[in-house]
Amino acid sequence: MKKKKNIIISALIIAILLMAVGYSSFTSELTINGNATVTGEWGVKITKVDIDFVSEGCDPGYPTFTNTTVNFDAKLEKPGDKINYLITIENTGTIDATLVSMAFIPDDMNGSSAIQYEIIGPDKELPGGATTTLEVAATYLKDVTEVPEIKSKTIMGIIEYEQK
Repeated sequence: MKKKKNIIISALIIAILLMAVGYSSFTSELTINGNATVTGEWGVKITKVDIDFVSEGCDPGYPTFTNTTVNFDAKLEKPGDKINYLITIENTGTIDATLVSMAFIPDDMNGSSAIQYEIIGPDKELPGGATTTLEVAATYLKDVTEVPEIKSKTIMGIIEYEQK
């Protein structure tokens, strides 16, 4: 009986070893290698500033700009005068952009109530390679009857685009 148990145990061990060898001969090791590259480019910036309209006798100055800022110094002569600036915003990249916020804050605390700013544009959607225009108009209000004590008004604006 003891001999029979030893034979059965030995046979089971041999069977397990044969199964392990058989299993290993039917397994394969797979290796996966990959690489991902970002090819899209982000490039929303100011590319041009034009003087669109100037009332007679006014001085639009010489607007300057960088990729992210515009500066101008409009000189308005009399009530009703107006100067319009057209600011070109271009998506020079390949990633579409969406306008998420636009805030223009005129200096009403220290600025002249005789001057009004009007902002028109830009487009909300700005696909890669496209341009949009922002119009900023400075107007000396025509119903002003006296030369104001405070003669200037500053405006500051922030336009924010994000990738779509």
